[in-house]
Amino acid sequence: MSTQPEVWQRGPIAGVSPLLQPVAHALLQAREEVSALMQGFPDTLLWEKPAGMASPAFHLEHMTGVLDRLYTYARGEALNADQLHYLANEGKAYLDNDIRQKMVQAFGEQVDRALEQLSKTDEATLTHFRGLGRAQIPTTVIGLLFHSAEHIMRHTGQLLVTVKVLYEK
Repeated sequence: MSTQPEVWQRGPIAGVSPLLQPVAHALLQAREEVSALMQGFPDTLLWEKPAGMASPAFHLEHMTGVLDRLYTYARGEALNADQLHYLANEGKAYLDNDIRQKMVQAFGEQVDRALEQLSKTDEATLTHFRGLGRAQIPTTVIGLLFHSAEHIMRHTGQLLVTVKVLYEK
């Protein structure tokens, strides 16, 4: 557990609009918590589903993928073939060396890409229409960015409980 204050209590994130600070804070908080939580977690438990709930691996993959997808939609773009493939395979068990480390690193790198996009997001575009998914469900740039923060924090909490159930350090 960190002895530092939560990210939002440490002040503004340089280069990010004041209106998007809460999103940046939530993403950075999630990255810190996930990194600390997964330190030393055994790869052999990544695909376990206690009580039929989602596995730690699913949460890690989903958080990475959902950030990528929501930020794609926020840019007004459609998902590409690689993103659709990633989505179709989230949570499907596979073996790889240092898989936990790779998943945590992939999430951290996706947070970095999200922060870069936040820093380039013009406040004047926050209420612009964006269509979500193939159905083009109506939303806005700020709706997608806000949802990314709350969705990531929801999965961070679920990951925390799942990891604690599977592996009490």
